[in-house]
Amino acid sequence: MHIDEKELINDLKDETRRAMAFHILVKSYQERLYWHVRKIVVNHDDADDVLQNVLLKVWKSVGNFRADSSLYTWLYRIATNEALSFINERKRKSRHLLDEGSEFLLSTLEADQYFDGDQAQLKLQKAILTLPDKQRLVFNMKYFDEMKYQEISEILETSVGALKASYHHAVKKIEAYIENN
Repeated sequence: MHIDEKELINDLKDETRRAMAFHILVKSYQERLYWHVRKIVVNHDDADDVLQNVLLKVWKSVGNFRADSSLYTWLYRIATNEALSFINERKRKSRHLLDEGSEFLLSTLEADQYFDGDQAQLKLQKAILTLPDKQRLVFNMKYFDEMKYQEISEILETSVGALKASYHHAVKKIEAYIENN
């Protein structure tokens, strides 16, 4: 579905058309946001919860959206921040059980009944989950979402050079993990 972003933003700010515009926004971006969040939190149910929080935040704050960036970039930024907050909260709560955040995510991946990948995909996902949060996020956005460094830079508010370095280190670590496991 092609949407006119400027018109959609105007409709989202107009109380009489807001509900319909929000419905269009959800239909247009929900799936991409879900998969972005899912790659961060790993678990389907957690991704659904986080996505619901993202959409609630969007509903509450869309009136303040200044259009300094594209609507998609703004939504991605909210989804990224919400997913990272969720992961950090989970790590904090489970710290007494697991010392490493990646161990927590690996156990979540292995217990996820919705993961339907083969052994190669599982190995790749395990390798990705061993990365530090920032490298994992950059790798997922670049490799799976095929985003340009400039887009990622706007979402994560990080320089393109730093993103390229993060991606490079992530690829090297994933290659090493796959070779050694």
